[in-house]
Amino acid sequence: MRLRATLGAIALRLDGNETPDEVAAAIKEAPEMPIEVEVAAKVPAEVVTAILEAASRRGLEAWFRPPRGERRVYHTEVVNRTLRSGQRVSSAGTVVVLGDVNPGAEVVAGGDVIVVGKLRGLAHAGAEGNEQATIWALELAAKQLRIANKLAVAPENAAPAGGPERARVENGQIVIEPWGKKR
Repeated sequence: MRLRATLGAIALRLDGNETPDEVAAAIKEAPEMPIEVEVAAKVPAEVVTAILEAASRRGLEAWFRPPRGERRVYHTEVVNRTLRSGQRVSSAGTVVVLGDVNPGAEVVAGGDVIVVGKLRGLAHAGAEGNEQATIWALELAAKQLRIANKLAVAPENAAPAGGPERARVENGQIVIEPWGKKR
């Protein structure tokens, strides 16, 4: 266990060999600042409970995070079929559909949505707030697209674009543009 002061919090690094009494004593003696707990190894539930209780007794905020330098890497989910009405695919990462997404079907992804076919159902990319996410389709004919918390609704009687398109957020709104070979 390591305890150090940072600019806005007390950083407590857990290496997995701490006892509940050790962490409670460390928090009891720490300056009156929020506690940022870096979990660098498997930690027993009793240690986590001791941290939360010790922080609560002192009226301190505590939050947990993975070790520095590590970030969560999401997988890409590949759906090898057409999605029909009523079907829903959801993933924290990118979703690739090798087929069509029919009206009434939904694809929700924390990352990008890529449809190697016709997108006529609902697509929601960046569902966890990622405005850098995009929606790609060989034929984009969806009535509604979502990227992060942005929403785009297709105009009534809109003519199909006739080729691959990409939807992305630009200046706070969803824009749809052709991609691939020039038409």
